[in-house]
Amino acid sequence: MKNRKMISIVFVSVLFLSIASFTTTSALAQTKVKTAMMKDCCMMKDGKMMQMKDGEMMPMDKDMTMKNGTKVMTNGDCIMKNGEKMTMKEGECMDMNGKMDNCDMMHKDSKNTTKMKNGKHDMATMYTCPMHPEVIKDKAGKCPKCGMDLVVKK
Repeated sequence: MKNRKMISIVFVSVLFLSIASFTTTSALAQTKVKTAMMKDCCMMKDGKMMQMKDGEMMPMDKDMTMKNGTKVMTNGDCIMKNGEKMTMKEGECMDMNGKMDNCDMMHKDSKNTTKMKNGKHDMATMYTCPMHPEVIKDKAGKCPKCGMDLVVKK
């Protein structure tokens, strides 16, 4: 009888520890996936420069130099490696490699709906170079790197 009780206690203990271990491992895996989805970058959000670092959003408190030599200032001004100057607009972000992009999460407000202005979507047309996707402009023109015509960014 004592053997059965002892075996039952050991079995329940092993089962409990296995479940606890699995739950902890699963939670850690979810955290790693979430952090991996949020790449480190600088972005313009609500008119302020913000920095995403290790999955945490914080105000950008100092100028940063990206891996490709692009400099991003706390006021949103950027000086590209080739010397071209630009100012980041709402919803734009630059990854740590110096690649400019529109952050998908920035296009949505807290209710997860696209921001509206006068009943119309508030998304300006952006133009980019087919050969240099890091070149992004708010109006049509020529690529400063190769001279090709800019096309509407999709």
